[in-house]
Amino acid sequence: MWFITQALNFALLTKICQLICMNEKLTEIMRLIINLIRTGTVSDVDTINWLCRVKTGDLETNWFNWFNWFNWFNWLTLRAGKTRTWWQPSIGEQVVLLSLGGNLETAFALPAIYSDAFPPPDYSENGSTTVFNDGGWFQCEPDTGQLLIQNIKSVRIEAADGIQLITEQLGIDASHMLINSETVMNGAVTQGGGLMSSYGVIAHQHAHGKVKAGGDISGEPL
Repeated sequence: MWFITQALNFALLTKICQLICMNEKLTEIMRLIINLIRTGTVSDVDTINWLCRVKTGDLETNWFNWFNWFNWFNWLTLRAGKTRTWWQPSIGEQVVLLSLGGNLETAFALPAIYSDAFPPPDYSENGSTTVFNDGGWFQCEPDTGQLLIQNIKSVRIEAADGIQLITEQLGIDASHMLINSETVMNGAVTQGGGLMSSYGVIAHQHAHGKVKAGGDISGEPL
């Protein structure tokens, strides 16, 4: 009888150990599954090494959350080959963490998710809008056919061979315009609203000396 009791106790203990081991394995599997895809908020950015810190999950004192707070991640970009793009995530920006095999040491940050801190800049059904932190606004709106660029300080375009503007009408509204080049105009020119000056001589106001009747040529402008 004693032997049977001991055998049953041993079998029960073995079963309990198996269940504990199974539970630990299930817990680890669940942890890896949860870590496959997580959301978080960028807390710091290292532009030199192209890395960012991401705050994700509950920030208690256990090791797992400590890791989430202090580990650095690469962020994904549109192109990183012969054609390259650069657009670093902002502090406070919501991202998605994608972890290979559920291991956060292999995670990448995928920008971005709208939030109350950073809501959408526009609600166009078909358009594309990009707004920068200084207010710079780039918008292409198919419904109106307009490309709108505003709230910027300057535009610089450098082209080695040439720049062509082909359109039905070109308007320039500026307080001052400077052209440093030889200029050719093909077509009629109408000037108004100000003075047209060449080497200090105003075209529509200057007088000539040595004026005589007949076919003689007058003198130079005064």
